Amino acid sequence: MRLKGLTFLLLLCFQCSLLHAQLKVTLVVNKIPTAKESDIHLFAAGDFNNWNPSDAGSELKKQSDGSWQVSGTLPVGIYNFKITRGNWQTVECTADGKSIDNRVFTLSHDTTIRMNVAGWQDNFKQEEKKHTASANVHIVTEKFDMPQLGRQRRIWIYLPADYESSHKKYPVIYMHDGQNLFDAYTSSFGEWGLDEIMDKLPAKDQCIIVGIDHGGEYRMSEYNPYNSKYGNGQGDKYIDFLAQTLKPYIDQHYRTKTDPKHTTIAGSSMGGLISYYAVLKHPEVFGSGGIFSPAFWTAPDIYNYAEQHINKTSRFYFVCGDSESDSMAIDMDKMVKLVRSKGISEQNSPETVVKGAQHNEKQWNGDFPGFYKWLIGKR
Repeated sequence: MRLKGLTFLLLLCFQCSLLHAQLKVTLVVNKIPTAKESDIHLFAAGDFNNWNPSDAGSELKKQSDGSWQVSGTLPVGIYNFKITRGNWQTVECTADGKSIDNRVFTLSHDTTIRMNVAGWQDNFKQEEKKHTASANVHIVTEKFDMPQLGRQRRIWIYLPADYESSHKKYPVIYMHDGQNLFDAYTSSFGEWGLDEIMDKLPAKDQCIIVGIDHGGEYRMSEYNPYNSKYGNGQGDKYIDFLAQTLKPYIDQHYRTKTDPKHTTIAGSSMGGLISYYAVLKHPEVFGSGGIFSPAFWTAPDIYNYAEQHINKTSRFYFVCGDSESDSMAIDMDKMVKLVRSKGISEQNSPETVVKGAQHNEKQWNGDFPGFYKWLIGKR
């Protein structure tokens, strides 16, 4: 029995070492189309560098044979990326100017990935962006004061179809990355389309949704309570802004159900991380959390914080795709197990891993109806 136990332990350690091993990956671009500038710089932008289109560490250098190349090390995993010339206006596309899906590679050993770029987006006339927000979406203000952070931010609000004709009060969902929730005109990578989803529901099942724009360069720090390689964490101040400044304003100016049972916070990626943290920190404010594709990997200390602060009355909806990264579903499942070990039932902490789903607004648009059905089903 001791020998079997030792063998199992050695095998487990070996698997863990593989999971955290740093492997070499080389990206090679063999051919590129003509660009507008003569001094061309190529970059790889992906989930390995927070989709930075001009990350100096991911710049491909021109080789003597005319190809472009960059090498680095990454842990075992699944990675998404695209090639740019330094910004998202110059991202690669098809030969006739259409957008392409993310390039994807699975890293399980030292790997070289070779590719050709068919087109550059800025070589084609761009289709004029149009506003797609429904009539039920409004701008509260373009410059809402955030005293905890010393900044201002645009705030969106979705009001149910019968809001003006009724006198009833409504549940509220607070959501991050407001630019991407309702309007294709303001979104960077496509919109969630929450207004279209809500508009199709009976008025009696609709709620108020408040969208808070992300802060651009401040996004990674505001959505993280801990310091990371992306900057010093300002998540505590951001969540205090939501709980102590924004929510009181919304409750004062709109007909809301103010109790935690009817107050939810939700978001994706870093927004999923900070939504989870918000429910842990302020369970007296946020009763439920929509945790979409949470970036727990950027904040490993969140597990220790959760161990100490999970409230048994809190509710969480966890969802991600199995093609987002090699660790996304693993990290999320680890948190789900922790939540349930604290006495929160499976019904109040459902976990969904969507086969083939990637890290984007299209996925989250598809995930939202299931989340919302779960959310209102308990009320």
